[in-house]
Amino acid sequence: MRKTVAIIAWVACAAFAVQAQDGPYKLVKEIQVGGEGGWDYLSVDSANKRLYVSHATKAVVIDISKDVLVGEIPDTPGIHGAIAVPPNRIFTSNGRGNNASIVDAKTLQLISKVETQGNPDFIMYEPKQKEVYTMNGRGQSATVIEAATGKVVTTIPLGGKPEAAVPDVAAGRVYVNIEDKNNIAVIDLAKHEVVANWPIAPGEEATGLAIDLKNHRLFIGASNKLMLMMDSTNGKILAQVPIGAGADATWFDPQTMYAFTSSGDGTTTIAHEDSPDKLTVVQSLKTAQGARTMTGDPATHRIYLATAEFQPPPAGAAPGRGRATMVPNSMKILVFGLNGK
Repeated sequence: MRKTVAIIAWVACAAFAVQAQDGPYKLVKEIQVGGEGGWDYLSVDSANKRLYVSHATKAVVIDISKDVLVGEIPDTPGIHGAIAVPPNRIFTSNGRGNNASIVDAKTLQLISKVETQGNPDFIMYEPKQKEVYTMNGRGQSATVIEAATGKVVTTIPLGGKPEAAVPDVAAGRVYVNIEDKNNIAVIDLAKHEVVANWPIAPGEEATGLAIDLKNHRLFIGASNKLMLMMDSTNGKILAQVPIGAGADATWFDPQTMYAFTSSGDGTTTIAHEDSPDKLTVVQSLKTAQGARTMTGDPATHRIYLATAEFQPPPAGAAPGRGRATMVPNSMKILVFGLNGK
């Protein structure tokens, strides 16, 4: 009897593993980037069919209608992110420069640089006030920049190390992961100040953050292998699902209602928001070791992940956390599509 139960359990686990991988997303192609150095955030400009990829001391620009490299933005030391800002600008967060670059989107030429507090990391555009926010890691703050002029509006103390952030124009808020405090800081757009701090327990050390604006839900990728769904009106945790080790980026597709969290162990967890209080894993997508940063294109439903070829990580390194040595000139972008499209 014990043996029969064990066999049934094994078959069930095997079936789940196959189902988890054999889901709606499949590899479409790989885009070779090459070059030396690491990377951080990726961002999509759907309107202009561009993908911006931070890469060492530059941002790589990819035409996602043809999946080819079309340019670079140089002189961005320690770049973490690059984003499109209407009507015709690109802003980058330069971690080692302690500043943000403002670049002409057509020519990719530098317009100016704006000083921030220490180590600007994540960067986002807020369309209501038409302001750019840099989340400053060492500064434990957010620098707010007027997009049209490049003038610093204010610096908002956050009380901890910020990671990803998302705006909600209708609510007049920006939500920020405070990684070392295990909470979400809520910023009032008009006042430029933190008006609430919401704990993410049982989550810890959150990095990725995305939002469902229609249903007022935040999706939080936490380092203790959890994706959490939070009510963005009051901070209540409503659901959670397991994810891979070394979580980093989180993205939400408002049309398919899929929430994605990419992890350094080579998996991207795809969960479906079945209802405003229910989250269900539909796929544990196998990507590649080190493919921990990701973004998506709501126009095509594709997701993009940066990775490279690596030498084996040091012995004893935790899954998804080991600092393996990158094979020179091997950086690439993995493109996954809904039903392989």
